Amino acid sequence: MSLEPFGPDIWLAEGPVVSFYGFPYPTRMIVIRLSDGGLFVWSPIALTPALKAQVDALGPVAHVVSPNKIHHLSMGEWQDAYPSARLYASPGLAQKRKDLRFDAVLGDSPPAVWAADIDQVEMGGSAFLTEIVFFHRKSRTAIFADLIENFRPGWFKGWKGWLARLDGIVMPHGGAPREWRITFKKTIARAALARILAWQPEQVVMAHGELTRTDGTTFIRKSFRWLA
Repeated sequence: MSLEPFGPDIWLAEGPVVSFYGFPYPTRMIVIRLSDGGLFVWSPIALTPALKAQVDALGPVAHVVSPNKIHHLSMGEWQDAYPSARLYASPGLAQKRKDLRFDAVLGDSPPAVWAADIDQVEMGGSAFLTEIVFFHRKSRTAIFADLIENFRPGWFKGWKGWLARLDGIVMPHGGAPREWRITFKKTIARAALARILAWQPEQVVMAHGELTRTDGTTFIRKSFRWLA
């Protein structure tokens, strides 16, 4: 687990593989240094001493963010390690993790503390999953959690690989899992997607799968072909 630059003032770190309904899912974290010098930590992974030392070298951790109610496993250890940082819940997470002390719930627009550096859109319209999608302005990076999954062929083995391809989460045909797509009201999701595409991102990070560094807008449009 080491932080790797992904552009100006943005780093990513690969975390351990976790089991999600028996499927091996890699974990990934993003760290952004804001204009005021504080760090914005997206979807925190397991906090090892080595990773903590690298994060501390970048600046003070100010904001720890869950993009959706599935991404929360390591938030407690980050709260313990950085008690002065503000903890942000995605919609529905505060009810799920009553053991955590959240300072705010994320919504459809960025709070003033990071609005100059990061924009955000709430993609709702599903009873199952609401996700906050972020955009780092300086690096032109869109950041998704589970609304795009883009696993390389061969990541899942045997029948799991067959099911993942059927589910529409294997490159070059990645996207949200099919069983999640049908839970969305398309008019609501399309409106959110239009705002995301208006960012015209160049790079795209997602929590699970292969990243893209060029022509991110086209990649996102393709990944959301199910909304056409």
